[in-house]
Order: sequence, then structure tokens, then C-alpha cells
Amino acid sequence: MKVKIIAAVFFSSLFTLSCTNLDEELYDRIPDDEFGKTPTEIEALVGGAYSSLRGFSDAISNSFPGSEYVFFLNEVASDEAVIPTRGTDWYDGGRYQQLQRHQWDPENGAILSAWRYCYAGIAKVNAIIYQVDKAGLTDEAKAPIYAELKSIRAYYYYMLLDMFGNVPIVTNFEDTGLPSNSSRQEVYNFVESELLNALPYLKSNVVYSKFTKNVAYALLARLYLNSEAFVGTARWQDCINMCQNISGYTLTPDYFASFLTNNQTSPEIIFAIPYDQKAGTVGNYMSSMSCHYLHRFTISATGDYPWSANGMSAEPGVYSSFEDVDKRKKAMLEGDQINLATGSVLLMDSGLPLTYTEDIVDFTNAKQNEGVRLAKYEMKAGEQWERDHDLVVIRYAEILMMQAECYVRLGQPGLAAPFVQQITDRAGTEMPATIDLNFIDKELLREFIFEGRRRTDNIRFGTYFQPWWEKGTTPEYRGIFPIPKAVMDTNANLVQNTGY
Repeated sequence: MKVKIIAAVFFSSLFTLSCTNLDEELYDRIPDDEFGKTPTEIEALVGGAYSSLRGFSDAISNSFPGSEYVFFLNEVASDEAVIPTRGTDWYDGGRYQQLQRHQWDPENGAILSAWRYCYAGIAKVNAIIYQVDKAGLTDEAKAPIYAELKSIRAYYYYMLLDMFGNVPIVTNFEDTGLPSNSSRQEVYNFVESELLNALPYLKSNVVYSKFTKNVAYALLARLYLNSEAFVGTARWQDCINMCQNISGYTLTPDYFASFLTNNQTSPEIIFAIPYDQKAGTVGNYMSSMSCHYLHRFTISATGDYPWSANGMSAEPGVYSSFEDVDKRKKAMLEGDQINLATGSVLLMDSGLPLTYTEDIVDFTNAKQNEGVRLAKYEMKAGEQWERDHDLVVIRYAEILMMQAECYVRLGQPGLAAPFVQQITDRAGTEMPATIDLNFIDKELLREFIFEGRRRTDNIRFGTYFQPWWEKGTTPEYRGIFPIPKAVMDTNANLVQNTGY
């Protein structure tokens, strides 16, 4: 009998993460040939891979997908959101000003956090695959387990493909050598092959928060939608084909039903990352990152709501780009904020009214009330800092809009109309006379406001490289981020992305 003690020394050179963060949920002192033979044991193993999706925090970075700094990185680099510096608050070494102006360097902490989020997850998956290898199961029994685990790993590599492009592909937990970069094309091919190879073994039915055939099809659709931006080869029809394989989901009649505290019942969510503060999950505090410090009194007359950090806001122009009849406009807070204890406008410490304004006169020294705030996920009295709503990653509206965009790009806008109609009907807006790429781009902003995907859309539509509010022309090489300096310093085999 052999007992294997799991270690992750190799991965520290890849993302400077202590191995103790990787194996806390692994059964690392169980005999290899004794664990993993029952459904409960297998579920426990695979559950560790899913738990990695919630992210982590340590002395080096906050690597949470729904807040600091993974979500912040993609949102602030887009034309959707800004984190203004308010006096001394939110300067943080200038990282957000760098992101806003597309002037980041390899030492930006948000970039390191995103890198570490992905590679910590990959390390966890590789460790679990290693344990499954040693579990003594038949090849037939292992196949669906491997499919699920490798799909989770492919999701992490999709994120790396999108954000960093040329990254190491690491699949062997026992390989302790320092890895070299793979090209962006090689990473693209890896993501595609992993998902395609997994498909025959994934579950066909709808299973909440698990990687099923539907989730794999959706990720492949994303890959093909962005194929031209990623590797220079357009695959619009392939994206449509993947979308048409997806079944079992519908739009919720109420747009905000997918963002309620109990959003796990939404028939629109294809994949979400579950959170439950009673179970001790951490990292789901995005709802407290936007509103004013005293905003809790607009939620509860007694202030029974977590403190807010007065951070992320919509860029000027985003709020006013929504028609007043558009129900999705309520994803943002603008105007007077009412103190429920007094019935009057809440007063800030300065004595001035808390009135959120769309304009931000100087985002390097913004006033406390400047900026329209994020309010997409439900906020209610009695909540804890760690929220209970699940983080929405993929929902059915995206499947509809991907097909609409691809048909427009293929010169068949008439075929896009049925998909767009479902989206506009729910939003309460009129169908456009002409469905073109300009409309699709703006509708993607409206439909998926503050869902962390806008940067990728900006790049695909080319607007990312054009000047916008507080940003000049962006060089093409900044379509991907640099490999973090902390990672480069620990691995001489890595080559920095061009331009950095």
C-alpha cells in the first residue's frame, strides 16, 4: 500500500502561491488505492475543483472572480466601469488609474491576482486528477470524472487565453520542471480539444452549477465567437452550431430574477459559482464594493446591511445610454438616495446630500457621490458581508445574443431578429429597424452590464483600441495583459508578452 502526500512545490514558480492553499480540501494522506471508490468520495474529490472557482485571498493577492481583483481587472479595463480615486481612497498605488487609461505594467496587482486565480484553480484540478488516477477505478468509471475535471480546467485556460494569450499549459501534477510559454494558438487549441474530448462523457441534463454538455457547448461557443480576436480565424458558424446544441433553458420573465439572493432557481442560468455564507464561503462581496459608505441606511432604517466601500461606478455615458423604459437600467443607482429612517435624502459626513451623479469630473480626485453605482444583484436588509447569491457566469441570454451577433457577421441580420426579439421584449425596449453590429455592441453592454465580460466584447468589436472617456488610443499589443513580474522573476523559462 502506497500513501502519497500531495505537494505543490512546482506551482509556486508559476504563480507564487503557497501550496497550503491548494490541498486544504484534498484527501492527501489517504492511501491512493483506497480513496475514491464510492460516489460520495468521488463527489468530495470533484467538489474541490468546483470550490476553487470561488477564488482565494492570501498575503500576495485577492483573487476573487466576483470582486477583487479579477472582476475589477476586466471591468475597469472596459468601457463599462471605473474605480475613481476619492481623496486617498481607492488609489492603491495607482493600479486603477493604470487600468482605466490602459497604461498598466507587469507589476499591477490586479493583473497578478487574475493570473493567480487561474493557475491556483488549474493546480487544484491537476492535483485532483492525480488522486483520481490513483483511486483504483476502472477506465470506464474514470472517464466522466476526468471529463468534468478537465472541463473546469479548460474554463481556467479560456480565461488565461483571453487575458494573457501566451501562457504555460500544465497538466501533469508530478512534473516539477519550470514550464515555458505555449503560443496563444496552442492554448486556443488546448481549450477546444479538452472541451470536445469531454463532451461524450458529460451529463446531458441540466444540473445547476456543474459542468455538463450544455456548459461545454456554451464555452465552445464563447471560444468560437472570439476566435478571430484570439487567433485571427473567424468561426461564426461554429459558434452558432454550439449554441444550437444547448437545451433546457429559458429567459426569466423578470430580468433581475437571475440576480436575486436565491438565484439558484433561475431557469436562465447555465453556469454559476455557488456561494453560501453559512457554509463559510468567501469572496462574494461585490455588492459592497460600489455604494457609498453610508448607503446601508438606504437599505435598512437601522443600517442592518454591510458597510460599503464607495468604489466601482459606471463610466460616464453608460447610464444615459439606456432608454428610460429599459428595465435593465435599474441595474444602476442614480440620483437621490433616501434614508429610510428619516424619509429624506441621506446626508454624507460632509452634510451634503448623497445624490449619485453620472458625471465624474476628475476620476483621480472624485467626489464621494460621483458615479452611478452597481445594483444588479439584490441588496436587502440583514445581509452579511459575504453574500448568498451565486455568481452568474453563463446565462441563456448570452446564447441568444451570440447567435444574433454571428448571423449579423455572416451577413444574415434577418436570422438574428428572433434572438434579439426575446431580449428586447423582456427589457421593454423596441426592436431596431436594422440589426447591425453597432446595435449588437450596444445591446451587449445593456444586457450584460456589470457581468465582467465587457472587456472581451470591446476587443472583439475593436472599440477597445479606440479612445474613450479618460483613455487615448490603445496599442494592439495591449489586447492581452503582461505576464506578472512576480511570475517572470521566479521562472526564467517564461517569455514576456510582446510590447511589455
